[in-house]
Amino acid sequence: MLLKGRNLVKSEDFSVEEIDQILSLSQNIIENPSKYSRVCEGKLLATLFYEPSTRTRLSFESAMCRLGGSVVGFSEPNSSSVSKGESLGDTIRTVSCYADAIVMRHPVAGSAEEATKYTEVPFINAGDGGNQHPTQTLTDLLTIKSLKGSLENHTIGLCGDLKNGRTVHSLVKSMSRYKGIKFIFISPDELKMPKYIKDAIQEQGHAYYETDNLDEVLGSLDILYMTRVQRERFENQEQYEKLKNYYILNKSKMQNARKDMLVMHPLPRVNEIDVDVDDDKRAVYFKQAKYGMFVRMALIMKLLGIKEVQNDLEEVAID
Repeated sequence: MLLKGRNLVKSEDFSVEEIDQILSLSQNIIENPSKYSRVCEGKLLATLFYEPSTRTRLSFESAMCRLGGSVVGFSEPNSSSVSKGESLGDTIRTVSCYADAIVMRHPVAGSAEEATKYTEVPFINAGDGGNQHPTQTLTDLLTIKSLKGSLENHTIGLCGDLKNGRTVHSLVKSMSRYKGIKFIFISPDELKMPKYIKDAIQEQGHAYYETDNLDEVLGSLDILYMTRVQRERFENQEQYEKLKNYYILNKSKMQNARKDMLVMHPLPRVNEIDVDVDDDKRAVYFKQAKYGMFVRMALIMKLLGIKEVQNDLEEVAID
């Protein structure tokens, strides 16, 4: 199954087998990162961020640098020709002339799919509005697989802004492809999981349960995926103020959780996880951020068709 030259716009673009290839390579990189420190020498990654980002942008840039490649791009559109009115299509066409792969974050849902019409090189969606965030999903899958040993037979609670959260949309769609997954959606009525996501779960034969009460379900979870209420997606700031502190996970609440439950969060957090949870061994969100760099290293290698060095004398194709 070749991934060379492919685009990643949504989680469903790759088969389960292809995702497993990426996760396996990620784990190899974690075990021996120095072996991969020069495999992308001479390659150039363009990072086009039309929206603020810390983890996603820096993890992509760190990933490429740790592979021996280089990075160009912009971290906000006013520093590019976008400020002069250049269209998305013209930007992508131009950058395709310079780079070997493109990573883009954009505030408009559907912009990633639009960009693929113009790219001549592999394109990676780093988040398009409230739509999807597939590389965060790869990060989440690697975290779960590495810390739980498997991607099957888990009860996953997703808590917070499930309406606007592109990370939870992508994760639910991906996890529904694995066996024995039960979803619990925890949100106020105003921020419930969209119907099309719930329909997709049912089509895969999985059960889901909806509640606005975190306390009542916390003890049944293998994984709790917390999310922030996304201020930038609200047109009504009064509504945001009403909902922003609806859920706050703290040390006291954690006493009711399973001893082996994982607490995950795509970050940044605001108030939804108290800092007194950070020292709990079940809190893995900073580990999760580090896994993000390794999985993006693997993804870049796969899309560029880079060969994996087995030893100093031998190379074999990873696809």
